[in-house]
Amino acid sequence: MITVCRDCCCGSTTKHPSVDHHGQLARLRDALGDTIRVRVSACLDRCAQSNVLVVNPSPAGRRAGGRPAWLGLVLDPDAIDDVIAWVRAGGPGIAEPPATLDLYAIDPPPA
Repeated sequence: MITVCRDCCCGSTTKHPSVDHHGQLARLRDALGDTIRVRVSACLDRCAQSNVLVVNPSPAGRRAGGRPAWLGLVLDPDAIDDVIAWVRAGGPGIAEPPATLDLYAIDPPPA
């Protein structure tokens, strides 16, 4: 599952006027179809790093030790393509993320 933040800052045309926020979400949903759930969330508390999304491991990925991957500043269509490729390959715990996604890795908010 992928969780896409769309609240006060993430998905904001005021903060990121040149980003097609609806297009990002549609691209994820269209590319992943019915195999991977893409959900929209209220604020994930990482506003300074918007647009934020979280790639959660599949059940097999969790069994293999995968943990949710938090990504921030996901504003570029190429980053969305990298996320899609990684998830299709198995995602956290199963497949290594594309090296470019290291540039987007952020820490989750404190518990």
